[in-house]
Amino acid sequence: MIKAWSWMILDLLRNHSRTFMALDCGEEVQQFLDSDIVVIGAGFYNFSIPSQLKAWIDRIAVRGKTFGYGENGPVGLAKGKRVIIALARGNVYSDGSPFAPYEHAETLLRSVFGFVGAEVEVIVAEGVGRGDEARRDAIDTALAQASGLDRAPVVQAA
Repeated sequence: MIKAWSWMILDLLRNHSRTFMALDCGEEVQQFLDSDIVVIGAGFYNFSIPSQLKAWIDRIAVRGKTFGYGENGPVGLAKGKRVIIALARGNVYSDGSPFAPYEHAETLLRSVFGFVGAEVEVIVAEGVGRGDEARRDAIDTALAQASGLDRAPVVQAA
């Protein structure tokens, strides 16, 4: 078993630079960098984000493109980029809830996009699985949060 793990680790280290170079040229990271505002809508699945969103994040969190390392540690290279995140949760996971320790979606997204230097805004509709009235209240609250976002001018591509 140790030999198998050693082989896998050596293979990973040998292929690391090729993997990094492939990510460096990916169109996802370029689309992210070319955008002024990124809007992400996601459901809360198994205490975190959908695997497709995680895979996309792995494609845009690229050293030398969206973050780097300086004398004092990590440096976000996507400064000035605005990321608006809309999350829907079936239960209530916000601060003060007994389920707050299980919330790993908002914390992950805030961490990742903050790490790359983006300005992060989050809108949450939570408790949507607790019945019709709770769902309506959650949606109304989220819509009120969304209407309070600063309006940025929309730039049309030529």
